[in-house]
Amino acid sequence: MQLQLDDVALFARIAELGTLSAAARERDVPVSQVTRSLARLEAASGVRLLHRTTHGLSLTDEGDTFLAYGRRLLDTTAELDSELSGKISGPSGWVRISVSPLLAECVVAPSLCGLYQRHPKLQLDISADDRMADMAREGIDIAIRSGTPNSDTVVARQIGEHGRTLYAAPAYLAAFGTPNHPDDLKRHRLIASSASPTLNRWTLADKSGPPELQVSGHTRTDNTALLLALVLQGVGIARINDMYGVPLVREGRLVPVLQDHFSSPSIPIYAVMLQERHRLPKIRACIDYWEQWMAR
Repeated sequence: MQLQLDDVALFARIAELGTLSAAARERDVPVSQVTRSLARLEAASGVRLLHRTTHGLSLTDEGDTFLAYGRRLLDTTAELDSELSGKISGPSGWVRISVSPLLAECVVAPSLCGLYQRHPKLQLDISADDRMADMAREGIDIAIRSGTPNSDTVVARQIGEHGRTLYAAPAYLAAFGTPNHPDDLKRHRLIASSASPTLNRWTLADKSGPPELQVSGHTRTDNTALLLALVLQGVGIARINDMYGVPLVREGRLVPVLQDHFSSPSIPIYAVMLQERHRLPKIRACIDYWEQWMAR
């Protein structure tokens, strides 16, 4: 088969995006150009790769097989290119990152100058969002997330860890008093998460009683940045990531609450990659640097 790599790459994106028009918009080319590319592939392979209906596109059995081999071909080519160019001039090119707003602010942003200093030919495209990205569909190279990944289709590497503690603003404690025991929280205004119910289960350190406090909240939000802003404004007490909380305690803007009564287990932070991309030098360079940066 005489295949053009660009046609193979475009077919992979058509399969991921689901329509010819979406692939055309992504490349900023006419749909007719995408159609011609697909026609060249089908002519070269001698089989139909896609079913076209009024409801959209779907892969034929041959198209599904072609996609699997095509991705391997593209990944091998990209890996070869990165290895050769990396040996000459170091890791280079765009790396697309998906990261939560918290980790974007506390890990990616403060480490970026150092990463660029070590690898000046790298370029990062950062998508900061609490939702879990579809890495293949959105073209994500690295997803940085806390908690243990539960997918067999990705490669995960731990680059650090963090914990969570109860915090309140000095203004809130001046107005409502400082709780001395978990039972005192019944009389306080608590801020809960509406995005993840697990974040509302505050683990108690005293093993003789109930294992956790289930918090419904006087106020709830699905956004980490807003939750922090609410605490800083004196709205209530919340369980906040220590990467946010500890620096703000040093500045006198937050106060830890009931540290002896609630445990703060370490939560791993992982860099997650698709299996076919984790060996690329530009991706390894980012992850190696972040692991070292977080260790410091």
